Amino acid sequence: MLIVALVVVVSWVGVSATAFGAAQHAASPVGNFAKRLDIGGGRKMYIECRGSGSPTVVLVSGLDAAADLWHRADQKGPKVYPKVGAFTRVCAYDRPGTPLGTDEFSRSDPVPQPTTPQAAVDDLHALLKAAGVPGPYVLVGHSYAGLITRIYASRYPNDVVGMVLVDVLSPELRGAMSPADWATWVVVNARPAASIAQYPALEQIDFNASLDQVVAAKPIKPMPLVLLSSDVTLAEAVPGLIDNGELPPDTPRDFGVVVDKAATISRRQVVALVPGAVHVTKTHAGHNVMVDNAPLVTKWIRKVVDAARHGDSRLAH
Repeated sequence: MLIVALVVVVSWVGVSATAFGAAQHAASPVGNFAKRLDIGGGRKMYIECRGSGSPTVVLVSGLDAAADLWHRADQKGPKVYPKVGAFTRVCAYDRPGTPLGTDEFSRSDPVPQPTTPQAAVDDLHALLKAAGVPGPYVLVGHSYAGLITRIYASRYPNDVVGMVLVDVLSPELRGAMSPADWATWVVVNARPAASIAQYPALEQIDFNASLDQVVAAKPIKPMPLVLLSSDVTLAEAVPGLIDNGELPPDTPRDFGVVVDKAATISRRQVVALVPGAVHVTKTHAGHNVMVDNAPLVTKWIRKVVDAARHGDSRLAH
């Protein structure tokens, strides 16, 4: 289980318009592919790309979730990955320890766990280089990947021209809770021992250390940015989840109210990261917005791509 603003089942159980136009025509790889690539250090990672055009949209899945989160065969209706590939280049990839929704193990080589978002940034940078996928990029991060995308944008400001944050985890969420409530959040969100026993390479993180890395990173530059938040609340859901064993039995029964309040505060702070950012609160979706409402996610990715193509640092509502 992962609680960001709600409980979910994890997947496995400034560029000018002129300069940007030149970049579009200078390097826009074409052709669909899905393969494992050597990123150095004797390791290979899986990446899939399709479509053409610039900027390239990079889809970054949440904790222990693979690339198929954006286009699983069992998802009904339109899917984000192919729809985005119809109007620009798009890539998705597997981090180490991220099983597919079919319960298959990750297609990327394992690494020692727990890992960190900074390590994920290093891997993604190396993978995009190995795949021949040049910037500029629009980064789309879901859940835990909100940390990865923020650090990437901070470390490589000239490569990132837009961001779409999909119901993301953030240090602002921790800051909106009391230390005791945050400690409960960490316990509730720990990877289940049974899952680790079944797949010892399963992606895991130290939540506090990971959030601290984002806090220590330089602020991201002004760019088109949208935050899409689940509009499903936890207040009524948590007691039932405790009763059916999906949450630890000692979880406070009003913990959903606590997380809902903290999420409201933290989301306002995340949207304030850059001028002109947009917060979409009516998503008609749970935590996996890209699954529950793929057309909405695709729509906002396109808005960010279009703004980046015109050299805009703000999004038009």
